[in-house]
Amino acid sequence: MVENKILLGIDTGGPYTDAVLLSDEAGVIAKAKSLTTKHDLAIGISGAVDAVLAQFEGDVCEVALTSISTTLATNALVEGKGGSIGLVMIGFDEKDMEKSGLREALAGDPVVFIPGGHDVAGNERKLDMALLDDFITQHGCNISGFAIAGYFAVRNSSHELMVRDFLQERTGLATTCSHELSSKLGGPKRALTTVLNARLIPVIQDLILACRSHLEKTGINSPLMVVRGDGALVEADFALKRPIETILSGPAASLVGAKFLLGTKDAIISDIGGTTTDVAILEKGWPRIEPEGASVGGFTTMVEAVAMHTFGLGGDSVVEIDDATKTKVKLGPRRQIPISLLAVDYQQEVMQALKRQSQMEYPTHLCVKFTYRVAGTEQRVGGQNPRN
Repeated sequence: MVENKILLGIDTGGPYTDAVLLSDEAGVIAKAKSLTTKHDLAIGISGAVDAVLAQFEGDVCEVALTSISTTLATNALVEGKGGSIGLVMIGFDEKDMEKSGLREALAGDPVVFIPGGHDVAGNERKLDMALLDDFITQHGCNISGFAIAGYFAVRNSSHELMVRDFLQERTGLATTCSHELSSKLGGPKRALTTVLNARLIPVIQDLILACRSHLEKTGINSPLMVVRGDGALVEADFALKRPIETILSGPAASLVGAKFLLGTKDAIISDIGGTTTDVAILEKGWPRIEPEGASVGGFTTMVEAVAMHTFGLGGDSVVEIDDATKTKVKLGPRRQIPISLLAVDYQQEVMQALKRQSQMEYPTHLCVKFTYRVAGTEQRVGGQNPRN
């Protein structure tokens, strides 16, 4: 007799957080939605999970597996958000920053170049970490972690590991080494992938901690998994260290779900959410994979994921007049919380601002602009350092 397993699925990142209970025999047992709470993901997650469990007549101990799909990583890259990081380039020089979009991805965050690295055969160049102390002193208080990229680190990773241990001992901050993310050659592109991974760590950390905390409160002790960008499941601890693997997680889950619903092996799938519109192909029962690396937010990474065209336009996308032409309409990729939704939690502040605007003789485009703290932005809010 085959055991009837109960599975809990959670999806978050867009305007709504969804939860569903699924069994092998009955299919969908229960489903529920809750508004995603960007400032505290736990609120939206608990709302959806509690609502779906309220419809379940069994015991929570029957839940054998919990999986999360999310657009948080994708959204962060599309919108240019995430933690502020420090980049350590071992054996590279300034001109390498102009390759593969590395300087654009760093977005003004600090970088230090130190001697070291290896040649194509893995032979060592002399490593000198003397500059790291000054780098830590100058920038350590304003960043959430480090990205470390060594010249030919895929041939010999020892210098990246030495720098990682040094930084962790001195600062205790999260670190990402480029050789952990890809074994492919191409130092600047690998460094780009490392920068994006380091930037996403606080974003995915908030999500997983929020999920774990609420699952413990509800008595669910099942393994916690995260949907990877190719549609596969990985352990939550893996996603904490390599959040870049979760880019396109939400769309990949949609693609797998569409296969289940359609009962077909070949299809073109369009997934329109709160932040992005994604188009992908289901081919012979499997998502078509991009072998050269996923491209999100204008950056091509070394992460293998669903081959998908992503455009920064969704339900919450900003619609505004282009400042340069004064005639063209710009759509996305930035998004804003609808003011009507913001007023649900902050009615007095919103109404006061709207009243002030109505009394202005010449309102400007900056009228009624609110800053709203979202999860994972303790170090950076909307690209700005909150200490400034």
